[in-house]
Amino acid sequence: MSGEKLFSEAKELKEGKYILIDDIPCRVVGIDTSKPGKHGAAKMRVTAIGVFDGQKKQWLGPSDQDVEVPVIDRGNAQIVSLNGKVAQLMDTVTFETFELEVPEEMLKDAAPGKEVELLSAMGRRAIQRIR
Repeated sequence: MSGEKLFSEAKELKEGKYILIDDIPCRVVGIDTSKPGKHGAAKMRVTAIGVFDGQKKQWLGPSDQDVEVPVIDRGNAQIVSLNGKVAQLMDTVTFETFELEVPEEMLKDAAPGKEVELLSAMGRRAIQRIR
């Protein structure tokens, strides 16, 4: 798992890409841009949803400002056991075992032996999909 972050100009952001807002990795869901004024660059309002907490966040700033972009790693794991909402998972590459909470909407699909897609960034992991 990486805690890395990169920098990119705000005007390079697009919907579906990721941005760090208050050190929280977020997926961009909307971008509003104003016209450049007489004394500077265009202003941007970026609306994003937290990858791990689902909270709505906003970033405001000039379009030529550098913004932090998290390094997002994707991986697979297998469900070893299920205890209520908590699944014990084993990484299919490193064979490391760890526990994660299964999102409410995915609980009905969760069962030992099934594979899950993981998203990891900034030292945290989340289940994205159950196959």
